Amino acid sequence: MFRNLGEMLVLFGAVARALPRLWRERWKVSEQLFDIGNASLFMACVLSLFIGGVLSLQSGPVLVENGIGTALGQLVAIAMCKELAPVMMSILIAGRVGSAMTAELGSMRVYQEIDALRTLAIHPIHYLVLPRVVAIGVAVPCLVVFSNLVGWLGGAIVAAHNDRIAVPWATFFMGLRQGVDLSDVVNGLIKSFFFAICIGVICCHQGLTTRGGPRGIGRSVTKAVVNSLVVILILDYVLTRLLLPFDSAFGH
Repeated sequence: MFRNLGEMLVLFGAVARALPRLWRERWKVSEQLFDIGNASLFMACVLSLFIGGVLSLQSGPVLVENGIGTALGQLVAIAMCKELAPVMMSILIAGRVGSAMTAELGSMRVYQEIDALRTLAIHPIHYLVLPRVVAIGVAVPCLVVFSNLVGWLGGAIVAAHNDRIAVPWATFFMGLRQGVDLSDVVNGLIKSFFFAICIGVICCHQGLTTRGGPRGIGRSVTKAVVNSLVVILILDYVLTRLLLPFDSAFGH
């Protein structure tokens, strides 16, 4: 475990040092960014729509029974933008994109394509890892923005059309507008960025260290996804704790 952690930190350092070369690899970044967004946007919207709907369905009746149904929009909005959207989108990307990234790099490792790149004086970190880590670091916060909007819409639909809740659209979005600040959205974007970087580094590391043929590729994919999920949940608590003073400063 400690060896893997050290290797991932070394890989992250190598990616950070390679950032000045990012402009040279801009087409690879664009290609990866398109693949990540194109592969995940529809699924992210469907997932977010139902997450927002479930939030309203679970919390709406309780709030209405206690005479604070007008706070439903605020509750759904804050829960989505500060917690559920960053975590769920990161889990989705880890399973959908991170696994494919690990399998691709693992196949290149097993079939000696990475060694061939070194023979051609092409640095694997610059050519393979940097574009993927940068692309996933940009794509996940963008997906979180879409997730917030679609999740709020899903919550409003359920709130307006469920007989036990019956919170009108105008009331729902009035509570949302009054209860959510830009700092809440930024909070979720900061979390999602760190989650994305961790996913990219973990999955690329597992791909680059794959051994043992097709069976080894399967093991690497499994380890990459599981490790990413564990790190996301641990890092979620750490970042939430670190960002609490800033929430207090803005009145939340």
